[in-house]
Amino acid sequence: MQSEYITSKDMRALETNAEYFGVSLLQLMENAGRNVALEISSRFKKNQKTVIFCGLGGNGGDGFVVARHLSAMGFKVEVVLVGRSRDINHEAALANWCTLQPLLDSIPICEVVDSSSIPKVEADVVVDALLGTGTKGKLKPPILQVVEYINSLKAAKVAIDVPTGIDSDTGEVLGKAVKADVTVTFYKAKKGLETAKKYTGEVVVRDIGLPPTLERFAGPGDVLRVTKMRPFSAHKGDFGRLLVIGGSEVFSGAPTLVSLAALRTGVDIVFTAAPERTAHDIASVSPDLIIVKLDGEHLNSGNLSVLKTHLDAVDAVVLGPGAGLHSDTKAFVKACVSVVEDAGKPLLLDADGLKAFAEFKRRLKVPLVVTPHAGEYAILTGKKLSGNLEERVAEVQKTAKALGAVILLKGAVDVVSDGERVKLNFTGNPGMTVGGTGDVLAGVVGGLLAQKVDAFEAAVAGAFINGAAGDFVAAEGGPHMVASDLLEWIPQVLNDPMSHVKVRNTSGKCV
Repeated sequence: MQSEYITSKDMRALETNAEYFGVSLLQLMENAGRNVALEISSRFKKNQKTVIFCGLGGNGGDGFVVARHLSAMGFKVEVVLVGRSRDINHEAALANWCTLQPLLDSIPICEVVDSSSIPKVEADVVVDALLGTGTKGKLKPPILQVVEYINSLKAAKVAIDVPTGIDSDTGEVLGKAVKADVTVTFYKAKKGLETAKKYTGEVVVRDIGLPPTLERFAGPGDVLRVTKMRPFSAHKGDFGRLLVIGGSEVFSGAPTLVSLAALRTGVDIVFTAAPERTAHDIASVSPDLIIVKLDGEHLNSGNLSVLKTHLDAVDAVVLGPGAGLHSDTKAFVKACVSVVEDAGKPLLLDADGLKAFAEFKRRLKVPLVVTPHAGEYAILTGKKLSGNLEERVAEVQKTAKALGAVILLKGAVDVVSDGERVKLNFTGNPGMTVGGTGDVLAGVVGGLLAQKVDAFEAAVAGAFINGAAGDFVAAEGGPHMVASDLLEWIPQVLNDPMSHVKVRNTSGKCV
């Protein structure tokens, strides 16, 4: 179910994803600016003087497009740029700024570098293209003084997307705000506009060429929204601690891959808890892991007392990779889920942990992510999934809602749902059927959970990252991969998720 509103974070992610799927930011800006110009031309006469106050970002870029279209329609147009043009670093805005330069005879431009250089203008219509939906925090000079000046003018005022000085998500006034007569916003209304009617005037929602279907597609925007900047003052632990519990007398690779993948997401510390002999095997693979050796050949309820001390120190838990299905292990999983729940930690259940959970499944009081493939989903629900994608989506959404969990159904197209929201992920390739790629996925999602990312957002980003890493491996060496090959590509996808578009466009794989 899609909301009638969209948040600033969701809008940024959607625009980035649209570019990934082939709708460029330049196209979106052109559509936005043209629609504002059409709205103005429908309300005002062409002989009326229009002054457009533009910022240095995307909202200002919309204003540049408005200026060009209004001029083409016969309006007398002037642009006031607040800031130095050399500081325009928004690619699409810069392109539209450059387009205005040959038109200076018909579209005069004035640059305002501080509050003392605000020009005295005579205008019938003023367009506010200073700041957009991403604005947070109090306005600063010279924007603050320009907003005050705009409000002092007797002209009709049209705001692009959101009046400058209004938080588009909350409606909060950020010190001062433009009092618009009309606000032309794009794609969907923003919730803050509803509570800031004193400043918005009439709100008009215009299309900019974004099909609603794109909201369901995972893309680089979903990765960017979970990526956190690291301040120089950061300390060990600021970016999360993860506890991975798994392994058995047969399987040591699964918890190792989970743990190493989590570290590649940027989580600071990973504790890997496994039965003693398995733990020794894991320790021999990497010096980067902190190993917790548990008594016994397989996980059992006697291990809980040791794990409780580590639970207090971590931010999230991954339970189940390579754990096996011994009766003692199943009892351990049931008890461990309750202990994790009591500790208030987000939990990801994978592989054997998920299968054990199927025997006592219930809603938890903490965020829960489960990562089944189709066979494991059948074990979890007792139902075989349809081969029809839309039917699979409906079924996963229904199950996620009943469990109060996030389900990441792995497949040729990954389906992610929390019972309300749904995302489809198209990254990945047939070479990833090799064992262990699901463990890498669990590690990526678990690492994001430990960094306090929302469970649904972590699952969506994790699905994209894991599949994209696999696509980079395939592009380099074909389908002959092993799961550990993906580890080296995780940072590439996190640092530059849009770089995957080159792999996608050369693979012949289209959605």
